[in-house]
Amino acid sequence: MQKPKVSPAHQGSADDTEATFYEALQTGDIEKLMACWADEDDIVCVHPGGPRIVGPGAIRAAFDAMFANGSIRAQAEKVRKIESMGTSVHSVLERIELMTEEGPRHAYAIATNVYQKTAQGWRMVAHHASPGTPHEMQEASDSPQVLH
Repeated sequence: MQKPKVSPAHQGSADDTEATFYEALQTGDIEKLMACWADEDDIVCVHPGGPRIVGPGAIRAAFDAMFANGSIRAQAEKVRKIESMGTSVHSVLERIELMTEEGPRHAYAIATNVYQKTAQGWRMVAHHASPGTPHEMQEASDSPQVLH
């Protein structure tokens, strides 16, 4: 029997839902993580190098399998956002800490998180992550690098 969804700690904005999502990854809390997702059949998740996972049950199973190996020490950095009335698209650079025999190492991913405002608050409807490198963490941008 599946437990009822736990509301994200913060429902005020897409930023709050995103913070709760990454906190749930870091603590391995599947209930908190799934509460960040919209309750829609067509929500979608793509992990680096993985297939498209569609629907709450499949997404939950994928994260359950990942959490079987421990929590995911991922942090979103350099967030870029495009927001409209009911949708917020976040492009993030993820730094992921991995424990190896040689000690902690970092892996990187480039992710797009899409949030929609629902009756329950802001909820994730898509998470798409691609493998990244330390070089990509430097981010290419049209924005000036020097502030005047």
